[in-house]
Amino acid sequence: MPGIEELPPTAGPISVRPPEDEIEDDDDDDDDDELDETLGERLWGLTEMFPDTVRSAAEVSANCSVSLAKQFYSFSRAALWVGTTSFMILVLPVVFETERLQLEQQQLQQQRQILLGPNTGMSGGMPGMMPPVPGKM
Repeated sequence: MPGIEELPPTAGPISVRPPEDEIEDDDDDDDDDELDETLGERLWGLTEMFPDTVRSAAEVSANCSVSLAKQFYSFSRAALWVGTTSFMILVLPVVFETERLQLEQQQLQQQRQILLGPNTGMSGGMPGMMPPVPGKM
């Protein structure tokens, strides 16, 4: 291969090629173009490889899943409301009344212990010794 000095002047313009490490790779420019599309655009582009029947079946199943999820959410909200209000109306008054009766029993037992001594409150005392509480019968 002749050097630059050996070329005749009629050879025309000479282009000097830069060293290999300074050459930009054209593949890098292509990668930058691919990174501009979003994930959604890539997924949408992948749908073209499937037949229309598969795409329509996937769309129907996705729509059905979303619809079922919405219905389940609506039903669970209604069921939770019914369960909570039923518990408040039906069970809580019974719980409060039971607690009130237990409190009254404890107060009666404390009165017996004060009047008859500590041992009689535990055993129930002797019947007829303590006058009945007014308003109870």
